Amino acid sequence: MMAGTVLGVGAGVFLLALLWVSVLLLCVLLSRAAGVARFSVMFVFLGAVIITSVLLLFPRASESPAPEVEVKIVDALFIGRYVLLAFLTAVFLGALFLVLTHHMLEPVYAKPLRSC
Repeated sequence: MMAGTVLGVGAGVFLLALLWVSVLLLCVLLSRAAGVARFSVMFVFLGAVIITSVLLLFPRASESPAPEVEVKIVDALFIGRYVLLAFLTAVFLGALFLVLTHHMLEPVYAKPLRSC
């Protein structure tokens, strides 16, 4: 598995998707404009085509994958994480207890009776 991939694709795919979503949104907004600004949709679209072609024709990474090195993952903060988790759990349960007791002990006032 290559580093920096999400769902098997790299950051470039997400960059292109972000580019085209923003261009389509900008084109929709500019198509509602009046006058000369309406025709700037063509320039925005052509700019996006140029940026996309540059990103596709000049890739940064090499096409051959780098040799994989075995990496040993060690969690040095294992005990600290569980102490923090226990502390946060205790605080959450204490706050939940206080909220529930406040909710249960809230006084219920009687409604005044109507007199004829």
